[in-house]
Amino acid sequence: MDPAVATFVILGVAVLAFVSGRIPLGIVAIGVSVALYVTGVLTLGEALAGFGDPTVIFIAALFVVSEALEATGVTAWLGQLVVSRAGTRRVPLLLTLCLLVAGVTALISVNGAVAAFLPLVVVVASRAGIAPSQMLLPIAFSAHAGSLLALTGTPVNIIVSEAAVDAGARPFGFFEFALVGLPLLVGTMLILTAFGPRLLPERHATTAPVDVQELARTLRREYDLDPAHELLTATHGVTEVVVPPRSPLIGTHVFPGMLTPSGDLVILAARRGEDEIHGVDSTLRAGDVLLLDGSWADLDRHTSNGSEVLVVDPPERLRRSVPLATGARRTLVVLAATVILLVTGFLPASIVALGAASALVLLRVLTPSQAYRGISWTTVVLVAGMIPLSTAFATTGAAQTVADALLDIVGDAGSRAALAAIVVLTLILGQLISNTATVLIVVPIAVALADASGASVLPFLMALTVAGAASFLTPVATPANLMVMEPGRYRFGDYARCGLPLALLYLVVAVFYVPLIWPL
Repeated sequence: MDPAVATFVILGVAVLAFVSGRIPLGIVAIGVSVALYVTGVLTLGEALAGFGDPTVIFIAALFVVSEALEATGVTAWLGQLVVSRAGTRRVPLLLTLCLLVAGVTALISVNGAVAAFLPLVVVVASRAGIAPSQMLLPIAFSAHAGSLLALTGTPVNIIVSEAAVDAGARPFGFFEFALVGLPLLVGTMLILTAFGPRLLPERHATTAPVDVQELARTLRREYDLDPAHELLTATHGVTEVVVPPRSPLIGTHVFPGMLTPSGDLVILAARRGEDEIHGVDSTLRAGDVLLLDGSWADLDRHTSNGSEVLVVDPPERLRRSVPLATGARRTLVVLAATVILLVTGFLPASIVALGAASALVLLRVLTPSQAYRGISWTTVVLVAGMIPLSTAFATTGAAQTVADALLDIVGDAGSRAALAAIVVLTLILGQLISNTATVLIVVPIAVALADASGASVLPFLMALTVAGAASFLTPVATPANLMVMEPGRYRFGDYARCGLPLALLYLVVAVFYVPLIWPL
């Protein structure tokens, strides 16, 4: 089979697999790499090159930085600080949250920011008497706009910057994306605040995430604790545990204030149903509830195996909601150094990111297992597996074939029409499969089309980036869209109804505004 034809066939099968949703994204990406080798389109080294690509390393390391910001309560601190000043009115609250999420996205990626702020947004919406469905989708869409504020906002930015260098042009600057990102963020917020109530459904969540302040009040009331005792701090916390059947603790004599057998935790209170457990004859039975106090590390270590007790609210989950927990200052120092090095370009981006991830582990902000768990391996494998397909498009002539077809369609309309064709192609494909995968596929086509039309590659790649961020019309377009689907109780059509005006905005900006900043 002709290599170009084989490349198109592999792309078609991959798109169908992505759209079906029946095969994990990572498996599809790995299958693409394997298929390119088996069909002889690429050599073994070329087919597996994506897994050692600097872009993939950079993305994986950034997930570790994102995990540190969330785990140390930096994200929670920023959220509570801003939200406390925004009040409970819908418009000020929504604008504040959108700005905050967009700013954090620029540093830690779309998925990391949405995952970090999702519990906070649901809690804040509940306190303000606003349906979470009116807030969550705007937050996800604002994160898409925020991804265009800095190089670190999304893997797509890194991919197109590297593609510009490979095409013989200069890389995009760290904050150069903000030239288009800021107008898009403003436009996104205006559309969401003006038309959001009519475009978004009014559905209240069936369950809400943990509100640590409300939890502390509830525990004081139910266990009759001293109001002066601070239950949840940056270094210490409490957690409720249930004694399961066959626990070795059954039959143990307990009383408030005693140390656990390990000596690391204090039993603040014990309950059996609605009654407190106390007295010299009080011994534990299956189903009894204990309120334990200790450092976050000790709470997590002694409640994680599930053999002695079952945890009601995992300590690690509670700690993430406590502002500026242990390690926050070290995390902020590492983040500041990372941004400075990325902006100056003193070292390659992948080396800077690896250094930041390693520093967070060496400074004991994260354990090695936390760092590994913080990486979204699906995203890493997806990017690594799809990079070879981009290579195949460029080396087999498939990209040039598509570029020639698009040029035939636009005829003599000029480079702007060619640019519009790339934007429309990306917009359509990006609603069906991951926007990262879409950009990897379209990059070689955009480069070939720019070359064929005699235009600079920079506006084509920046317009491609803008179109790639316009993943609004389906929940499968980005992981962030999927994250808010269940807590917001959204349906498939809700995305298209709210996202269509935004997609049109991004289309106009990509075709008409981008060439003003990066001339054709």
